[in-house]
Amino acid sequence: MPRRHQRYQERPSRLDEAVVWTLDVPPGPERSARSVLPDGCMDLIWTAGRLIVAGPDTHAFEVDPRNRGSCAAIRFAPGIAPVLLGVPAHELRDHRVGLTELWPRRAVAALTARLARSADPAAALEEFALARSADTGPPDPLTAAVADGLRRGRSVASTAAEVGLGARQLHRRSLAAFGYGPKMLARILRLQRALALVRTGLPYAEAACAAGCTDQAHLAREMRDLAGTTLGAYFAAGEAAANNDTPHPSGSSTTA
Repeated sequence: MPRRHQRYQERPSRLDEAVVWTLDVPPGPERSARSVLPDGCMDLIWTAGRLIVAGPDTHAFEVDPRNRGSCAAIRFAPGIAPVLLGVPAHELRDHRVGLTELWPRRAVAALTARLARSADPAAALEEFALARSADTGPPDPLTAAVADGLRRGRSVASTAAEVGLGARQLHRRSLAAFGYGPKMLARILRLQRALALVRTGLPYAEAACAAGCTDQAHLAREMRDLAGTTLGAYFAAGEAAANNDTPHPSGSSTTA
């Protein structure tokens, strides 16, 4: 019988600034560890009968290769999840925690039961997020504007000036919305822009400059600091993952 490969799928969510994803890891020989790079996002993950919140990362997160089974999740762009969950992002920075640590057990039990009964847990999780968003309302428009400006490559200073926030106000709001200050978010989003450009076939040096790095050496340093690896090693791992129908290491998909 041929060996089953890991299968990762994602689609845009009906909730603005969110992605629904699923991952199936079949039984079999232990695979090598996979690194998930920081991207400023947070995830709500249904796996092994539990709900897990993956907080915003400041460095690559190593997924335990012993994890098996299926999971369904929704990934929220920077600044979205803290409003839905009612928890400041900095309290979850570099952590994976059970939703029961954040919410009353009765509320989590009700949601868990709903997901367990569903034939499509990913769709059920999306419905929950949509309903929750209707109750909580949109994120702070100022921090949403900050995230949008930094995503487009604007400097922290120009973004702050554009939204009318001073340095201290911007930092405080960023901690609550993103999990870290605007400079860290800018670095993470810039690295993700550069990696996306390299995937289109752009050489490292050109991708670095187009993404906002001073040169290729700057991009290489950011890769070591934030991802714990080199550009060459990262893309070699990505090609191997693609050949095995597994999620790309840059994705936020991860089991706890």
